[in-house]
Amino acid sequence: MTSPPLGAALARGAVVLDGGLATRLEERGHDLSSDLWSARLLLERPEEIVAAHRDYFAAGAQVATTASYQVSYEAMQARGVDPAGTGELLALSVRLAREAADEFEGDRWVAASVGPYGAMLADGAEYRGGYGLSVAELRAWHRPRLEALMAATPDVLALETIPCLAEVEAVLAEVAGTGVSCWLSLTSDGLVTREGDPLVEAFAMARDVAEVVAVGVNCCSTERLDEVLTSAVRASGKPAVGYPNSGEGWDGETRFWSGTGAFDPGAATGWVAAGARLVGGCCRVGPADIARMVDVLGPGE
Repeated sequence: MTSPPLGAALARGAVVLDGGLATRLEERGHDLSSDLWSARLLLERPEEIVAAHRDYFAAGAQVATTASYQVSYEAMQARGVDPAGTGELLALSVRLAREAADEFEGDRWVAASVGPYGAMLADGAEYRGGYGLSVAELRAWHRPRLEALMAATPDVLALETIPCLAEVEAVLAEVAGTGVSCWLSLTSDGLVTREGDPLVEAFAMARDVAEVVAVGVNCCSTERLDEVLTSAVRASGKPAVGYPNSGEGWDGETRFWSGTGAFDPGAATGWVAAGARLVGGCCRVGPADIARMVDVLGPGE
């Protein structure tokens, strides 16, 4: 069964995303403390990635976000993987998500995760921004990975966890004119980007990019999230996307989450009321949380 384009589905109501892929893989007993994070299992245990996607679909998620977030040509080269091999791993991430999606009835989509430049640095830079790179340099870095993921024909690209305006400009310039659907999601601190610029400036950049089907935030706390999502709709003229993390803080040096989680799946009703049409969870949000979100939203939401 072929699902309709995701953008068309959003016109009918909310679509529930999955939660943290790494979170579920850790729950399944895997050590993801290396710089490659969940991408390591693309090399070593790809069947476990399928299993994690399956767990989220079984919980009611409608979108699987691929294990490509941490895959970069530089990081894989350090593991002895040549550029052709890296391209194959990116394609594999899409195939694994598709394999899980095909096991379920109803509409299911595959979102190819396009993580930020900061994820390649593996030091928490995606929560700071301030890379010191120009838009042209960021475009050149993103281009080969985007091309490889597009060639793998996912249903949508997830341009996610973007911390700064320069990287927003870069990724939007690379997808504009390709005809490949995407959503744009920043990681934020309240109403500003992690680098400190107003979120609305980033949201407005997507207004005239036809490929963008939704704009919003991920891997952030739920504080003021309703307000952020409303501003995303107003600034971009597009549906919003929101998938926050558990509310804990990430230390890039120790690679450890700290603090107290405050993720409430029931809050998704407020996110939808604020204009979100893609809702889910990010780091430290698991299948049980997604199942509760599906339960709260109910059929047809």
